[in-house]
Amino acid sequence: MGFRFVGANVKIAKNCTIIGLNHISLGDNVRIDDNVVIACSVGDLFIGNYVHIGAGSHLACVGGITFEDFSNTSQGVKIYSGTDDYHGLSLTNPMVPQEHRVMHIAPVVIGKHVIIGSGSVILPGVTIPTGASVGAMSLVTRSLQPWSINAGIPAKYIKSRSRDLLKYEEMMRQMSTSKNG
Repeated sequence: MGFRFVGANVKIAKNCTIIGLNHISLGDNVRIDDNVVIACSVGDLFIGNYVHIGAGSHLACVGGITFEDFSNTSQGVKIYSGTDDYHGLSLTNPMVPQEHRVMHIAPVVIGKHVIIGSGSVILPGVTIPTGASVGAMSLVTRSLQPWSINAGIPAKYIKSRSRDLLKYEEMMRQMSTSKNG
């Protein structure tokens, strides 16, 4: 298909727009829903195992985006690893030659067991570490703490998130091992 790597049980909706297949690696058990736009002509996208990208999401991969295992976005999530400068000190938009633009480009990392709620926006350079969650309609402008619940504009710490889900991951692994062994 042209992807750098595609694992087993990968499901991609027919009406997605995906640019830069050769920059994209997909692990096992990945689902990308309807109307997702992935712009990866520059930068890389790495999607681990058991990852879901919700309908209408947009991934701008110019600085690189990583989704670790068991992470997911709900509908309409926008993740930008590169943005134009908004201070008015340069021109903006992709139709302007690069020498007249100033961009902030930095990788975005979505850690293991992260969930990002509907309509949220993640900006360049952000790491959402293991177990963190982001409430719907949040704007994440800086990296978060592991195992935290965050929400708002800008996203702020609300409280700690339970780690109980780790026992279900372990149960899944044990079931898989017993089937294969």
